[in-house]
Amino acid sequence: MGKKTKVALAIAAASAAAWAGSKAISKPQKRESKEALQFERPIIIAQYGGSALAPEHSSLAFEQASNHGVDGFAVSVRLTKDEEIIAFHDATVDRTANGAGYIKDLTLEELKQLNIGYHFEAIDGTRPYEDEAVAVVTLRELFEIYPNKLFIVSIQDSPDTYEGSLMPSKLWRLIEELDIQYQIIVTSPYSEQIDRFNLYAQNRIALGAGESDVKKAMTAFTSQFGHLYHPKVDLFVVPLKAGVFNYDSTRFVKFLADLNVPTLYSDIDDLMTMNRLIRQGAMGIITNRPDIAALINETIEA
Repeated sequence: MGKKTKVALAIAAASAAAWAGSKAISKPQKRESKEALQFERPIIIAQYGGSALAPEHSSLAFEQASNHGVDGFAVSVRLTKDEEIIAFHDATVDRTANGAGYIKDLTLEELKQLNIGYHFEAIDGTRPYEDEAVAVVTLRELFEIYPNKLFIVSIQDSPDTYEGSLMPSKLWRLIEELDIQYQIIVTSPYSEQIDRFNLYAQNRIALGAGESDVKKAMTAFTSQFGHLYHPKVDLFVVPLKAGVFNYDSTRFVKFLADLNVPTLYSDIDDLMTMNRLIRQGAMGIITNRPDIAALINETIEA
């Protein structure tokens, strides 16, 4: 046996011993169940209120989605100049409104004067809201209008900004004031924002995974050390694929489910894919087409 072969065998043996040792001392730690995640059937969540049917994050979109019987809404939030929390995804209003500027530089009143439906293009190719007054809505308004819906609230302001530094505490105070802890899931692309929010919430609110949380879980899942992964969040919202990661996996869904962490797939707009993901074990889907998603339970039962 050559020297290189002996070295390779020694490394392999050491790796196996390390794996066996870690397996023996590490027990998977399931997340404690959160009330907001207790559903007896697959759930349908409208993305930004159902952004394929009406201007995203507008009262029109939320109303239409509610009429289609969705279980809740996925809402992005940002802080205005006068520190109001509004439902809005982008940092600027350029893409959605007939005006320009950063959300952080505009007051709520100024934003209310803009038509956020100006650039909206309907499924049939028309632009029906160019001449209508489609205004932004605050998160408080949505909470009060839809007291029986689940809200997945995503903090979009970076933790490195002034707005981002304020958002976790302001969001917690709003939730606490309205006493709606049972219907809220808080998430963010920035895992740091989720951690900051939880300093106030103290695990009383269901938490969604940030981008780094998702990468850690996938890395653990694809390695031999998945048993060392201990989630610090309660829900994963993932696309079918992002970059080199493919999340469309029954095994990945089961890996998280065994830790009491359900999975929602985002941006799913066709019925065939919706049904397939539900059958694979997903908790539900987030869609821009709540009109199509309304058919999902019928097709599953059929």
